[in-house]
Amino acid sequence: MTSANTLRTVLLLGLLSGLLLFGGQMIAGRSGLFLGLALAVAMNFVSYFFSEKIALSIYSAQPVTPSVNRDIYYRVGPMVENLCRRMGLPMPKLWVIPEESPNAFATGRNPSHSSVAFTHGLLELMDDAEVEGVIAHELGHVLHRDILTSSIAATLGAAITSLAQLSWFFGMRRDDDDEGGGGWGGLLMLILAPIAAMLIQMAISRTREYAADAAAAKYTGTPQGLIAALRKLESGSHRLPMDASPATAHMFIIQPFTGQSLMRLFSTHPSTEERIARLQALR
Repeated sequence: MTSANTLRTVLLLGLLSGLLLFGGQMIAGRSGLFLGLALAVAMNFVSYFFSEKIALSIYSAQPVTPSVNRDIYYRVGPMVENLCRRMGLPMPKLWVIPEESPNAFATGRNPSHSSVAFTHGLLELMDDAEVEGVIAHELGHVLHRDILTSSIAATLGAAITSLAQLSWFFGMRRDDDDEGGGGWGGLLMLILAPIAAMLIQMAISRTREYAADAAAAKYTGTPQGLIAALRKLESGSHRLPMDASPATAHMFIIQPFTGQSLMRLFSTHPSTEERIARLQALR
C-alpha cells in the first residue's frame, strides 16, 4: 500500500474512533466519553484476537490440507506457495466454504496468522489462471496488512451503530447542560452516526481493494487472470446470491449480492467496472 493510502487509512480510522468518543460525549457527557473510549478499546481487542475465528465460523469454513479436502489442496496449494514466495509471505491457512455463490476473502491479524477462504462455487466457476488472480488479490491484503485495518473499522462501525441505538434511550433522559450530554446529542447520534460510520468504512474498503488488485497484477505477472475472475464474480454473485452478514461483507473480494437495494447503494467495494478499468491500465 502506498504511503498516501496508508496515511488516508490511518486518518479514516482516527475519524471512526473520534466519532465513537464524540458520540459518548454527546449522549452522556464526560462519563459517556470514557464509556466510548472503553468500548473502542474492548472492541478493538476482540477484533484483533478473534476476528479470524469468528469470520471462518460464520461461513462454516472447512480446512484445506493435504489430508482434508485433498483435491482442492493439490489444485490451489501450489499456487498459494508460489505466490507467497514471490511476495515474501508465510503460507496462510486455506479454507473452503460450502457455498455455491463464487467469492473469497482473507482474514487474520498479521501475515503469520492469516487465512484465505474461497467458496466451492468459485472453484467450480473459474479456471486456474482466474483462481490464481483471486488468491493473489487476497494475499495482497495480507501483504499490505490491511485485513486487521478493515476488521477494526468494521468493529468500530458496529460499536458506533450500537451506541447510536442506545442514544435515544439514554440521551433523551438527560438535561442538555448535564456534563455536556443531552437529548439533542442523543438525537443527532441516532440519525447521523451510523451514516457517518458507514461512509468512513466504505472509504477504507475501497482504498484497500484497489491496492490488492494492483498487487495481484504485479505478482501474477499479468492483470488478465483477475480481470476475467472479476467478470465471473460479478455475474455469478448476481445469479447465485450469497447470504452474507453485512458486518463481514467488506472482507470478500466482491460485495456479496444480497438483493437489497440499500446495501448495493452503500457498497463497501468500488464498482467492478472501475476495478477492471484500473487493471487494464496496468497492462
